[in-house]
Parts: sequence; structure tokens; C-alpha cells
Amino acid sequence: MTKADKDYYAILGVDEKADDAAIKKAYRGLAKQYHPDANPGNPRAAERFKEVGEANGVLSDPQKRKKYDQMRKLGAFGFGGPRAGSRPETTAQPGFSFEDLGGLGGFSEIFSSIFDRGRKGQPSRPSGPLRGDHVELPVEVPFMTAAKGGKVSVSVSINEECATCLGSGGAPGTTWKNCAECKGSGSVSFGQGGFAVNRPCPACMGRSERPAKECGACGGSGKVHQKRKIQVSVPVGVQSGAKVRLTGQGERGRKGGAPGDLIITFKVEPHRFFEREGADIHVTVPVNLAQATLGSRIRVGTIWGKRVVLRVPAGTQPGTRFRIAGQGISRDGKTGDQYVEIKVEIPESLTEEQEARIREFATAAEMKW
Repeated sequence: MTKADKDYYAILGVDEKADDAAIKKAYRGLAKQYHPDANPGNPRAAERFKEVGEANGVLSDPQKRKKYDQMRKLGAFGFGGPRAGSRPETTAQPGFSFEDLGGLGGFSEIFSSIFDRGRKGQPSRPSGPLRGDHVELPVEVPFMTAAKGGKVSVSVSINEECATCLGSGGAPGTTWKNCAECKGSGSVSFGQGGFAVNRPCPACMGRSERPAKECGACGGSGKVHQKRKIQVSVPVGVQSGAKVRLTGQGERGRKGGAPGDLIITFKVEPHRFFEREGADIHVTVPVNLAQATLGSRIRVGTIWGKRVVLRVPAGTQPGTRFRIAGQGISRDGKTGDQYVEIKVEIPESLTEEQEARIREFATAAEMKW
């Protein structure tokens, strides 16, 4: 589905007369349902989350919603417009023009690529440098690296301008001819009934010409897929969901344009022993029945590699927590603590001698079983 076909009301599941409260409620519910953190590795959920955000961005803004509703009535998006063969009732919207679409979220991109507002119906053909696209990438970080900071190696997949054809899509030295699809205009028409607009020709990508022989290196697309590895610095104490922007590490620009940015979203991997709560570290340490009953000393590891001797008093109950000060994560000039929870392990089976001694203890303590 293209942006021009999207029904933002249907995406949020609300009526076109829904008030702001209903739109906000629908958006929050869907955003929570399709959030990438709740659907790891699900590209369809990520796309749905993006659509929901796009719809909310338009419908929650009174001015953008008004413009969007006007275009729906004109049938610009394939629904709710004039019937085939009828003339669009442009007089029903006094003072409205396509110039009003400048702030309409995703639709401004459509119409800015469809119309060259300074020329009569000719497609827009940017001739100057074009900035490269931004690249968003989730990166998994080991627990210890996230806690103490460090670097991780990241493989980035990007599209770059083909070095062989310099982004033209034509083989070096080939001849060029007018595109048969758009007859050299660089645009094709689409619409419904009496309403039609132009869009860049998909065959020649708005260039109006096509090469007699396509570039073999990029298959005529003007771009090649590349992978590169970079080292990303992980801030001390970073948490899942935190982002960092690496300027100029995205896709390369066209015609000498500046490259886009690489936007990293960190996801911290779990640890088999340590758990984190803010700047504090939590661990669970098992002790046997005798250690908990009679008391003992145990050694507990920390994220900093230090082994702390912890005294477990006699009669310690399961779930008792002890605090080791200053062994948590350092953030903003402060350092958290480490909390140790005691787990008393009960033997699942006993030898005859062990069982006899337990019974002696129970008798001496006047226990019943």
C-alpha cells in the first residue's frame, strides 16, 4: 500500500468524526500492541507501528487533519471522492490548493515529488546534490558492555551510488533515448474519475530518458548494496531502547550530496547471573540448609570482577537480601549498589544416615511431621 492509498482513520480504527480523545486512545493502544520492543524480529509489526505513528501525526494535529479531510473529499487518496466521470467539486473547499499540503506529514512528500510548483505540470527533477537516506539499525549489546561501556562491532547494510555509472543506471558510453512509458515527460498520471495527478515515472524514475544498455554493476538501478563494519561506542550504563546518532554514517548522498546518518537503537542482552534495575545490580545466591541455619561466609562476584565475602548470619530466611554498597553501575557521577538475595536449597533426596540425623534434629526441636 502506498502512502497515497492509506486511510488514516482505518489504520487507527476510528470513525472519521472521532474526537481527539478517541484518536489518542486508539493510537496509544495500537502503539503499545505493535511497538518493536514487544515484537522483536517482526518486520510486519514494525511497519504497522510506523503506520500507526504516521496516522496519529496527521489526525492529532487539527490543521493537518483538516487538510487531509479536504483531500479525502476530493478523492485524492482513492476513497471518498467524486464518482467516475464527474467533475471534482473544488468550489466546496474555498481557498484550498495543493500548496496547503506542505505540512501534511507523509503526503507532503508525495505531492512535492509529483509537482514542480514553479512549472506547469512538469515533474520535479532535482538537479543539485541530494542527501543520502538515514539508516536505522538495532544493535544487541552484551550485558557487561552495556554496564561498563565499551565498543561493539556493527555490520551496516546500505545502498550506495553505483561507482560504475555514477548513479545514472546506464552502462558507461551507452546512448540514451526517451522513455516509452512516459513518452519523455518523466511523469505518469493516476487518479479517479475527473481527478488526476502526476507522479514520477517508475520506468525511468522521473529522468524522462532510459539507457539503451543498463549498467551491469547495478542492474540499472543506479545503486549497489554494500556492507561495512564499524565500531560503535557504547555509553556506560546504557539501557535497552537508548539511541545514538552517528552523523554521516548512513547512505551516501547522490551527486555529491552529504551522506545520511546512522541511528543505532541499543538492546541489552540478558546475563545468566546478574540482573539490572536502574543503576543497581541484583543477584540470587543459593546456600544449603546448614549454611542458612548455622550461618556461613560466601563469596559473591560483582560486575567489576571483584569477589566480595558476605557473612550470612545463622537463621537466615529464604529471600533475605543483603546490600553490597558501591558495586552497581556508575551513572551521572553516582554509583549504584549490588543486592544479594539468598535462596535456600532443600535437598531432594537423602541417604539413610542423613535422614536419620534430620529426624533426630526434628525430635530434639519437638517438630511434628
